[in-house]
Amino acid sequence: MRVLVVHNRYRGEQPSGENRVVDRETALLADAGHDVELFERRSDDIATMSPLAKAAVPLRVPWNPAVRVELAARIRAWRPDVVHVHNTFPLLSPSVLAACADERVPAVATLHNYTLVCPPGTLYRDGRVCTDCVGRAPLPSLLHGCYRGSRPATLPVAASVLANRGRWRSQVSRLLCISHAQRELLVRAGLPAGLLTVKHNFVPDVGARRRFPGEHVLYLGRLTEEKGVRLLMAAWDRLARDGGLGVPLVLAGSGPMEVEVAAWARGRSDVRYLGLRDAEECRELAAGAVAVAAPSTWLEAFGLVVVEAMAAGVPAVAAAHGAFPELVDDGVTGLLHRPGDAASLGESLLRITRDGERNRAMGLAARRRYERDFSPAAGLARLVAEYESVLDEARP
Repeated sequence: MRVLVVHNRYRGEQPSGENRVVDRETALLADAGHDVELFERRSDDIATMSPLAKAAVPLRVPWNPAVRVELAARIRAWRPDVVHVHNTFPLLSPSVLAACADERVPAVATLHNYTLVCPPGTLYRDGRVCTDCVGRAPLPSLLHGCYRGSRPATLPVAASVLANRGRWRSQVSRLLCISHAQRELLVRAGLPAGLLTVKHNFVPDVGARRRFPGEHVLYLGRLTEEKGVRLLMAAWDRLARDGGLGVPLVLAGSGPMEVEVAAWARGRSDVRYLGLRDAEECRELAAGAVAVAAPSTWLEAFGLVVVEAMAAGVPAVAAAHGAFPELVDDGVTGLLHRPGDAASLGESLLRITRDGERNRAMGLAARRRYERDFSPAAGLARLVAEYESVLDEARP
């Protein structure tokens, strides 16, 4: 098969799970013998643009006519069987869908977040889950300045959501959701159920296995409130007052809460803050974990860190909302806690670290679940099946 992958890469200063997914999927297809080419833009390039070009970027978020022309020419020259669209913000725009329609090539799009119904794509505002724009015009997001806390910055994103709703319904052959939870919410928002299907992300098997019983509880990811970092800190302080767990909490990552987390960890023997670490170091940290904590307070559309822990045979403690309940079998491959509840999170961390035999059994079950549902072989089979289904439907 010939597959043209369309993606606007996120800025390189922060780790991007979406960039990793696109890179892994592209490599997986190529390794399986498919012809794959990339049509990309990079958000890092905005910094080197002229002042005039920078000023024009927001104007082209809803629609970039130059990209439509360029992509159509690329399709004519290479003639892919299918175009796979990932992120289009901010330099590509949904004009890529029109280019596919112009050249009569079926387009498949992976929905990595909730940008079709929520301008910032997070369903999160003021420290809580927010669905005010779901199923309606995104005026609340504009009122609250949901993108970067700014109404002017939110305006082009909200305009794109409103202007391109029909395009995502009519010019895409298949919308791939990365969890059943995401699909259910989008169906409730009014997207056609027949257009939406579920294809979970996969994780490479890098061979790292955990060193039982483990040396620490691990948080791995961006340091933001919506990822549950402040909730985790509160739960850990509660546990510390009661004598602690006997293993330290290790936090690896960076983000807006970096200074706060570093100050909280400073001088403590039960907490280690490591900052940003490369992929190999993160795999080693996972292999040495008793459990991985994923206490997100927003509705995660997937949860790569949980599946990466599964691949290493490590159980997870995760919030019981969003995609986590379909990734973590409560009591089997890990534990679920009440979302936003520090006491429930602390209790789950205590349970998963105190019972060694149960912890070992959960880790083994997590690895089996990974092999069945989230391995490269499973990911490739589902992706190719979706392409073939779309091509069958497109044939006269």
